[in-house]
Amino acid sequence: MFVQMEKTATVVLKNQDARRIIGGHPWIYAGAIYKVIGEPVDGEVVNIKDSKERLIGIGFYNSKSKINVRVISYEQVTVDEEFFVKRISQALDVRKRYMNSATSFRVVNAEGDFLSGLIIDKYEDVLVLQTSSLGMDKRKNIIASALVKIFSPRTILERNDIAARKFEGLDDSSGVLYGSVNGEVNVKMNGLTLPITLPGGHKTGLYLDQQLNYLKVSEFAKDAKVLDCFSFFGGFSLNAAKAGAKQILSLEQSPDAVELGKKIAAANGFSDKISWEVVNAFDWLKANAQKMVQEKIAPEYDLIILDPPSFTRNRSAVQDALRGYKEIHLRAFKLIKPGGILATFCCSHHVTQSLFYNIIIDAALDAHVLLRRVAIYTQSPDHPVIASIPETEYLKGFAFEVIK
Repeated sequence: MFVQMEKTATVVLKNQDARRIIGGHPWIYAGAIYKVIGEPVDGEVVNIKDSKERLIGIGFYNSKSKINVRVISYEQVTVDEEFFVKRISQALDVRKRYMNSATSFRVVNAEGDFLSGLIIDKYEDVLVLQTSSLGMDKRKNIIASALVKIFSPRTILERNDIAARKFEGLDDSSGVLYGSVNGEVNVKMNGLTLPITLPGGHKTGLYLDQQLNYLKVSEFAKDAKVLDCFSFFGGFSLNAAKAGAKQILSLEQSPDAVELGKKIAAANGFSDKISWEVVNAFDWLKANAQKMVQEKIAPEYDLIILDPPSFTRNRSAVQDALRGYKEIHLRAFKLIKPGGILATFCCSHHVTQSLFYNIIIDAALDAHVLLRRVAIYTQSPDHPVIASIPETEYLKGFAFEVIK
């Protein structure tokens, strides 16, 4: 039962937009608001009502953002430390249910855990927090206190250097929220040891959304010659080495990521199996595919992995992105042996699974290869997908056997 709070401003939605919010989507744009009652303060809680002025939830208000309100609860609650203890604990239960052996993972994935604007990653006993909304940013200290209660971590770091903050009127901010930074963190992942330095690295330190896919793709790696394109620190390469690949070439254009990959490979005894090139994978694929055709060299790779960064951040660039995806697949097909496996991924929300699938088939037709689909991939369960929030599903992938 809802209880009206005194002095809390109210946002009344247009009829057609209230249904989407009731259905579970947390974003309320300015165009969805019929009227505002009271004087809402940016970053503070407002009541949310439908067109008949029935209370349907509460959310964080920000007049400076395109997302004027981010729903925080469909019940009337006090958004205090205990609220975050409860909500983060619920998110942790999901990880325990679906990733019970993992010790490093994403604890909170924003909208996927009904905490829009908040990301929390766990690297063993160190937590890294990102706040991309004003409402969450104003509460990062009580969020940190909630995390201390739940995890008793060694350190909580703030890593707020992401572009999304600018849309909320927020400046970059990084540092220690709790504890102290003390050297490396030896992250355990899929039986590997990943010595990383925090703060540092991409995102909050590592990409965690491929954690289970590293293992699944490595099932094709035993005795294989592997090409890992857009490898970052070499997550697929390292897991392939552990699975018994005989030779791995890892392509990555970031020198820092390559140095990290070499360090991790050495820590796990795989330096002799993985070779690295600091190179633009697009250019490498084009040059080597052309060379093979011109010199009539037989394809040599048993397993090729394509895991590029997002090619598009908005819908208007989707066609350009599809051309990029087609190009890298067309080149890869010229380098893979008949009977070999292509494992390929797309991390753009705006490129749907069906669009991505069709562009791969298009490239296969142009390359005159026949494919057998052998696996479908998605993001790890610590990046949960909420059915009514399509933005929570962004990572998709496939594995294909090249028949001929």
